Amino acid sequence: MSVSGRLRVILLASAAVLTLAGNRAFTQGEVVDPSTKPLPNPNPVVIKNWGPLPDGRTWGSTAGVDIGPDGHVWAYDRCGQNTCIDSKVDPILEFDRNTGKVLAHFGGGMIVFPHGIHVDREANVWVTDGQNNKEGTMGHQVIKFSPDGKVLMRLGKAGGRGSGPDTFNEPNDVIVAPNGDIFVSDGHSGQNANPPPNSNGRIVKFTKDGKYIKEWGKIGTGPGEFRTPHALAFDSRGRLFVADRGNHRIQIFDQEGKFLDAWEQFSRVSGLFIDRNDNLYAIDSESSQERHPNWKTGVRIGTAKEDRVLAFIPPHQTKDPWGAAGEGVAVDPDGNVYAAEGPISRPAAGSGLTKYAKR
Repeated sequence: MSVSGRLRVILLASAAVLTLAGNRAFTQGEVVDPSTKPLPNPNPVVIKNWGPLPDGRTWGSTAGVDIGPDGHVWAYDRCGQNTCIDSKVDPILEFDRNTGKVLAHFGGGMIVFPHGIHVDREANVWVTDGQNNKEGTMGHQVIKFSPDGKVLMRLGKAGGRGSGPDTFNEPNDVIVAPNGDIFVSDGHSGQNANPPPNSNGRIVKFTKDGKYIKEWGKIGTGPGEFRTPHALAFDSRGRLFVADRGNHRIQIFDQEGKFLDAWEQFSRVSGLFIDRNDNLYAIDSESSQERHPNWKTGVRIGTAKEDRVLAFIPPHQTKDPWGAAGEGVAVDPDGNVYAAEGPISRPAAGSGLTKYAKR
């Protein structure tokens, strides 16, 4: 073969490698679950049934948990079932992180399907409502509550399904930047093989007063596209981490929506939490042989500096090798990890919240 012929073969081979590398975030065919190798578990003490509800209520499903500025735990219960339709019980609750005692509760009759929860620096509680009632008078909104339950702001039209600046369709999560800007991840059904009409896959940015600024993203597999942007977190540099669950990756953006990176080692992520030291906690509630073959559920722990898993909290054991883990994750100032048990993991967990403590 001539020199020019050999060079052409080398260039073609290099192009093929680059193509594979570029597609890796979308297929994950060659990415191996890091938890198949021995990894340390920094929180080996499993406390099920943590955080009893008021009045002896039984926990339903949840998917959201966060930590307030005082270090206590906020979460929601889907009213003893997997919806709050026709229920008047308070779904939003604050728990003492040391005792599990309920410190506050509110929101009864105001939310159809609580999904994302975020507690800002002023202890205001933000909740996304991901479904609507049959009358179309509630749902598909983001609601900001004061710490004692007063409604301070609503984003989105009640009951509206849309993709405009003032309408959401199944909003997943919300987070507030240090300067007060609000970011909402919108579109839960985009991970489906055949998403319903008008499904969204986007991040929407607002001012601290709720004025629409911009948005980015659509349903897809490319950089800046999403198949269910399920959870949000900021690192210390102000970068926005998005759990792109259906694409089995975390995408990272600046606050103007510029794509920075895509990480694949943290699996099919449902919930994200980044602490003040930039430790990254990603919880996988959905991996299975059908959804994400050969990956376990559980909490993968790393840093916001690199796509590398350094530790792993195993899931609840079930008859399935991938186990069962929650959808939401949060970490208190003492390093205790809390999992919000969704409809898949709730039977194995036995309650809505599981606390993973250090020895």
